[in-house]
Amino acid sequence: MLTLANVAKSYGTRELFSEVSLFVARTDRFGLVGPNGAGKSTLFNLILGEEQPDEGTIEWERGADFGFLPQESAPVGDETILHIATSGKKLEPENDDDYDIDWTLEPRAKKILAGLGFREDDFLKQAKSFSGGWVMRAHLARLLVSEPALLMLDEPTNHLDLEALLWFQDYLTRYPGGLVIISHDREFLNVLCNGILELKGGTLNKYTGNYDDYLNEKDARKEQQAALFKNQQREIAHLQKFVDRFGAKASMASRAKSKEKQIERLKDVAVEEPWEDLKRINFRFPQPPRSGLKVMNLKNVQQAYGDHVVYRDLNFEVERGQKIVLVGPNGAGKSTLLKILADVIPIQGGSRDLGSNVYPGYFAQNRGDNVKLDLTVLENVMELRTAENQLTEQQARAVLGGFLFRKDDVFKKASVLSGGEKSRLALARLLVNPPNLLLMDEPTTHLDIPSIDALVNALKNYEGTLIFISHDVYFIRTLAQTVLHVHSGRLTPYAGNYDYYLEKSKAANARAALTAGFTDARPKQTTASPTTKSQTPDAKQTAKPSASDLKKLRTDVSKLEQKVSELEAKQAEITAALEAPETYADKGKFHHLNKELSVIVDQLTAATAEWEAAATRLSELDKA
Repeated sequence: MLTLANVAKSYGTRELFSEVSLFVARTDRFGLVGPNGAGKSTLFNLILGEEQPDEGTIEWERGADFGFLPQESAPVGDETILHIATSGKKLEPENDDDYDIDWTLEPRAKKILAGLGFREDDFLKQAKSFSGGWVMRAHLARLLVSEPALLMLDEPTNHLDLEALLWFQDYLTRYPGGLVIISHDREFLNVLCNGILELKGGTLNKYTGNYDDYLNEKDARKEQQAALFKNQQREIAHLQKFVDRFGAKASMASRAKSKEKQIERLKDVAVEEPWEDLKRINFRFPQPPRSGLKVMNLKNVQQAYGDHVVYRDLNFEVERGQKIVLVGPNGAGKSTLLKILADVIPIQGGSRDLGSNVYPGYFAQNRGDNVKLDLTVLENVMELRTAENQLTEQQARAVLGGFLFRKDDVFKKASVLSGGEKSRLALARLLVNPPNLLLMDEPTTHLDIPSIDALVNALKNYEGTLIFISHDVYFIRTLAQTVLHVHSGRLTPYAGNYDYYLEKSKAANARAALTAGFTDARPKQTTASPTTKSQTPDAKQTAKPSASDLKKLRTDVSKLEQKVSELEAKQAEITAALEAPETYADKGKFHHLNKELSVIVDQLTAATAEWEAAATRLSELDKA
């Protein structure tokens, strides 16, 4: 479908890559990875025809088309969300003789828009009334509706919440065309890709399998290359020793000359020494002061947004050294709980007791809240100087250098930094005065894969207490020792790692479990009790339920589960609106949302109870 042959591209004296050759078939699903600045976006531009290669050719199969989703969308005008999703094509005939209508277009577009998180009443709204992230979703819907032979996606998950991401990921597993994806989401690449393209050091290398397969094969290739390099260098050194010793002797001159030619031939075919990209963050958390055993205690905490009660009589205790991940559906209150623990929002009832010698540090999901936007990069770190740490400018520069802020980079205003740079600066600030209670909300957002790996390694060796929220399954699996499921104001602890949680909760898959709203599926703890009438042998005489009874109950459970999911989605949507500052500028809107949310919460409570009762009954009948 697409063929690249010996493609090269340079900017001035800087060569990005050369001799890049690749064939993409309709069944290929490639992830394009590599360090920042390696030329991934430039390679996309060459394929799209927006730039021309300095050397080589790029050819498309006749009739093949492509769709491209950039990281940022162009400004929009008065077009509606549905107009973007349908590429502006007409949806109704202009007259009785107009048969040039695809009647499946509108329903397909609406279905995809709904999957990406749009409500039905959003379809006919002007796109300019939405944020840039939602406009990107509309353009993503446009590509999925048009179904080009090749989809080229540049960080497509950046603007998706977890539920939309799950839907999108599932949709792409059934996509009928080819995929080339630039992404920093390891799980996304693992699920979707059957090949990885690594652009690094000016060359493009192809690996078979998903991202984990790529890492394994890359390590194997690296070991093989290192062994070959070592052997070749040893042979060259051996030959050079002969030349140095006998080159000046007339009787050995011809043999020495022969050895010199042999050295030149070896150098011509010699492999390069394996190298690591030096442009990656590298740091470790200084070990914080030791806290008391009891780090935090929440007792009978009350928290609400208007009439929407998030927590009622919440009790939660944190002990030193725990590494806890918070999971649960959107809108369940995970971020609110983290803010309560960090004392970012005041509680409306109950008590929040901090343990002895506890110093909390909060890493907010909005990176602008973690840094001082009006200060430079260097000033952001220097302002944390205290009498205890006696931070010097040289020490601050050393810390920032570990996060790739070097030379004049430190004089940039934080307001002009990218999302990834703000994340790195926020991490650097944490290192200056390390907390012993670290509270992190989506810490991997905007970080590339090497930076995520560096953060994981630093947190693995962190001796303080860690509580975090993340949708990065790899990050969770590597770090979490305890899982806390948050749902409907209740906290359900799972005293094990993420795989233990998956097993006990019976979740469908690792990523879906992050937003699941199921109830506690762990075995109930029972105590011995005297035998009752129902436990006597006569109980075995009870008639088993009929197949039709079981079928009806399963149908009821499925319908109730769908109802609960829909109500949870609506609850999350309204809660997000209530958290937005602009909502409070319109008192009418605020009161309307509060009233609507109160109704939804009541409906959700009733539906959840009904579902739990039906599911319990079904479980009992299945065992009968």
